[in-house]
Amino acid sequence: MDALRKEEIYTTDDIYALPDGERAELVDGRIYYMAPPNTRHQMIVSDLHYHIKDYIKRNNGECEVFPAPFAVFLNEDNINYVEPDISVICDKSRLDERGCHGAPDWIIEIVSPGSRQMDYFTKLFKYRAAAVREYWIVDPAKELVTVYRFEQETMDQYSFGEEVPAGIYGGFSIKVQ
Repeated sequence: MDALRKEEIYTTDDIYALPDGERAELVDGRIYYMAPPNTRHQMIVSDLHYHIKDYIKRNNGECEVFPAPFAVFLNEDNINYVEPDISVICDKSRLDERGCHGAPDWIIEIVSPGSRQMDYFTKLFKYRAAAVREYWIVDPAKELVTVYRFEQETMDQYSFGEEVPAGIYGGFSIKVQ
């Protein structure tokens, strides 16, 4: 009878020990390495970040918006560490020099060919369990934005070019191009 091989559990110390330039996320002690984003991915991140930051600033908002790489320690443990493409945090007590401790209010992930499974399944369940209020999955290949509003238990889809309302801000919407 073969003995079951014990899977190694990694921690945030392992993430911080990665060689310079190497990026990875940690979900339940398992490391997921990230490929460098492509140009379209970065253009979408930049555009969304700009619109959100501008809206917050024009409305004297209290929330902060951060593009990746930005550390989010989802749980009170050392085995979950993610770098969402965009994180919006309204409770500034969750912020320190290392990043965000606890769930951001709003997370946006832009799907890359190598991140599809992670964004649509693994992170969806982790973000919901961690009490993220709103999660957007922006899929450039499908030209689709899937919006999960976990507090309302709703999921809506929008095509690129449509106004996508931000649930955490009444009256604010973004056209994803």
